[in-house]
Amino acid sequence: MAISKEKKRELVAQYQDLATSSRGMILTSFSGLSVKETEGLRRQIREVGGQFHVVKNTLAKLAFEQAGLELPEGALDGTTAIGFAQEGITELAKAIVDVVRKTELLQIKGGLIEGMVYDAKQVLRLADLPSLPVVQAKLLGLLQTPAGRMAGALSGSVRQVVTVIGAFAKSAAEDASTSAA
Repeated sequence: MAISKEKKRELVAQYQDLATSSRGMILTSFSGLSVKETEGLRRQIREVGGQFHVVKNTLAKLAFEQAGLELPEGALDGTTAIGFAQEGITELAKAIVDVVRKTELLQIKGGLIEGMVYDAKQVLRLADLPSLPVVQAKLLGLLQTPAGRMAGALSGSVRQVVTVIGAFAKSAAEDASTSAA
């Protein structure tokens, strides 16, 4: 089915807008993926704040060139669907890689994340990273541990000083009472 020139212009503008407004995108080959599996993947990606679109290669290439974006080698060969991440790129990568590992029909071609080109292996490694909130919690825990130890050491030192002063005061009081007697 032929697409009108007006529709092609709209698609190029849509692809360009998605590419420039996204924090990153992951390009895939979806040959053999059923409609039900594709819809399931779209749902997963929407839940993590992204979008998943089947694209026309020539129109996508034109849109990315106009946006000044470089793509991985061979990323627009064969069937192409792109996951766009407006929020967490690792969550998008996890959703796509999950389907890749389950079906083996979806294949990762590469990605473009915050201006850097990633190959398929790098995208797979990205999916294995913990999410940003998990990394933040671990970092906060690492930062709090020394502070907690320092507070414990200081409170222990203060406790020792108070004990020594208390013992000295008690000793002085006993000396005063024995001298007065």
